[in-house]
Amino acid sequence: MSKFVPNKEHSRTVLIFCFHLKKTAAESYRLLREAYGEHDPSQDICERWFRRFKSGDFDVADKEHGKPSKSTKM
Repeated sequence: MSKFVPNKEHSRTVLIFCFHLKKTAAESYRLLREAYGEHDPSQDICERWFRRFKSGDFDVADKEHGKPSKSTKM
């Protein structure tokens, strides 16, 4: 077995690949589970990413959350 441990971006890129192959989120989840075992995203996460892809958003980076911090430099 490989020592490769996928990070979030790797898994998301694989999901884009599956999306373009017309796989469903559930099929893609099963493929990731088979390939990465315990390091796979949940089926719910796969479904959320597929909704983003269907809306045209293929950016695999995490979005920033919350208010931006305000710097008070003097």
